Amino acid sequence: MTTPAQVCVVASFMYDMVATAPRRPAEGETLVGTGFATFVGGKGFNQAVAAARSGASTAVVGRVGEDHFATEFREFLRAEGIGDAHVTGDREQGTGVGLPVVVEGGQNSIIIVPRANEAVTISDVEAARPAIEVAEVLLLQLEIPLPAVRLAAQIARDAGTTVVLNPAPFADLPPDVLGLVDVLVPNEVELSQLVPGEPDPAEAAVALRRSAGCVVVVTCGRAGVLVVDDESAPRRIAAHRVDVVDTIGAGDAFCGNLSARLALGDDLDTALRFANAAAALSVTRPGGAPAAPRAAETADLVAGAGS
Repeated sequence: MTTPAQVCVVASFMYDMVATAPRRPAEGETLVGTGFATFVGGKGFNQAVAAARSGASTAVVGRVGEDHFATEFREFLRAEGIGDAHVTGDREQGTGVGLPVVVEGGQNSIIIVPRANEAVTISDVEAARPAIEVAEVLLLQLEIPLPAVRLAAQIARDAGTTVVLNPAPFADLPPDVLGLVDVLVPNEVELSQLVPGEPDPAEAAVALRRSAGCVVVVTCGRAGVLVVDDESAPRRIAAHRVDVVDTIGAGDAFCGNLSARLALGDDLDTALRFANAAAALSVTRPGGAPAAPRAAETADLVAGAGS
């Protein structure tokens, strides 16, 4: 009998084909790059791997194609001990692909082509209902259709499962969806889109907390993390000082670790410190999912920061 997973991720799968270059090309320009690599990725997939490496048993729900990209994904999931019983092979749509460009300093911009991810249905989510209901935490992003996100969140809310939503890539979120979320984790860009017209991130985070009615955690890169979990002023968690190689997947490492540590019983502040350290470690190495740190090395960084 399969042990129920502590974290269930309704996941996106994007096969990343990463080019590195000294800068982004101008319109109409052909620019010679400095490197190329491929990685299994996608926000949901990266987050699932991060959660599993953080020590929580993890399962995923989603769609891939029936192609060689999908084979790599399934092999990686099984190697990490992540349950894939609810990952459907789509005969009509190929596996999603991502086309990141990483420039000097490690910053990146990405074009994604969702393909099979756009075919995730409410039926797929309904089939995974038992896995969602028994999980401690449901982790969601917006690289899959909103109806699937909404149903998964509703199932989780009805079952008493904590709902963590990373609202990326940005989409307009109806109040009924936000009302199902316990912890909302945007980055600064997504925060500005969720609260347009408010230039101050701290004020925007407070406004979002008031409108959404949930804990708001804003990842701010080198500026650390903004947290608003009550009606008082937001607080900051400082970023760790590390040598940045590649920022792809840093937010995913954060979300996966945050969800895992909450599922394992940590309080919010402890889980945030762990997630913050994991994100810092992830940018010191290339790739998304493969860069996610193991629990022991994350714990070492947390302990070192507190000494």
